[in-house]
Amino acid sequence: MAIIYRAELRPTKTEILHDLLESRSWGEAGELELLGAYRFDDPDGEVGIECHLVRVGETTYHLPLTYRGAPLESAEDALIGTMQHSVLGERFVYDGLGDEAALECFGRALCGLQEQEDLRIVADDDSPIEVQPQTVSVALEVDEGQDLPTEAELLDGASFIIARTLGDLDGAVRLRATWADGNGVIAAL
Repeated sequence: MAIIYRAELRPTKTEILHDLLESRSWGEAGELELLGAYRFDDPDGEVGIECHLVRVGETTYHLPLTYRGAPLESAEDALIGTMQHSVLGERFVYDGLGDEAALECFGRALCGLQEQEDLRIVADDDSPIEVQPQTVSVALEVDEGQDLPTEAELLDGASFIIARTLGDLDGAVRLRATWADGNGVIAAL
């Protein structure tokens, strides 16, 4: 279960998402509509992995982020910035497609070994407030007759793609995100 603190963030997640879209060649500036988000749990419990779906104009973007308590070595290109978290302190925010922790979660999900997590909201003293479902649901889809890859096959180089924009991605094994007014494939093998 993903643990979320009721906390104040500076800059906000929306500001971080704006920075990401405006700083990458595949992104764009403009009014950002938040469609929803989902989370994966890092098995080691060290990295926050949160994936946002946003719309700018006619384009729906899939923006995986990771949150770390210390800089990630050799990932300067993936660093979006830092944020101050009122409970956890300084957090280093990375483009999840440049962070192995997020990539491993997507790989496990495509193998049927990991699912998204519900959110456990806690106060800053770690006392539980509520459990809530995520605003985006992620489901594994497999074409008839297709076997799921094993984690070993993915580690040995079987490649998968994670979508930046939704619309054209397809494959025999897919992760499909569904939100209030839409759906799209976010990763495929």
